[in-house]
Amino acid sequence: MAKLALNKSSLHRESRRLKAFRQFVPALDLKRKQILAARQQSRRLIAEQQRELAGISAQVGEQLPMLAQSGLDLHELVQVVGVSVEQVNLVGIKLPLLQRIDIDRHQHSRLALPAWVDRALDLAERRLQLELALQVEQERLARLEAALRKTTQRLNLFDKVLIPRAERHIRRIRIALSDAERAGVVRAKIAKGKRLRAAS
Repeated sequence: MAKLALNKSSLHRESRRLKAFRQFVPALDLKRKQILAARQQSRRLIAEQQRELAGISAQVGEQLPMLAQSGLDLHELVQVVGVSVEQVNLVGIKLPLLQRIDIDRHQHSRLALPAWVDRALDLAERRLQLELALQVEQERLARLEAALRKTTQRLNLFDKVLIPRAERHIRRIRIALSDAERAGVVRAKIAKGKRLRAAS
């Protein structure tokens, strides 16, 4: 780092930097708060989706125990054919947002398969939707976590390093300028005293 010049132009430069740093901190703090709120919302949504997935598994176990012995492959009857994920911007962060899930439910013969298959297909379809939504939300949360880390680091850099350093520099320059001014006054008094003695 360059040696700090103890003059008025350096004082003005450091004062401008300090003002800019102080203006930047509230914007960064606001961004951090918005990311925290979005992260909390994302965590809540993930917890709800996981609870609902667990509920579906419980329903299958309770209502459709015959599915395990049937040898029926529901994956052939219910398939994801398309997923639409949009990128949205939150305070400069690109986040995935699930728009649509297209699921193809193959027609099956109601005479060839047991009556409970319709209920099993409903649950399988809902499970697919939830699993995909959960994947997108987990990616969203990961991006929010990374952005929060980065924003917090920047905020700490300004708050704990750059602003205190600029304040120290300003204090040091002011002391040096004050000392130089005092020394100038003392020199002027001494010179005046010499001139008065020489004149008399």
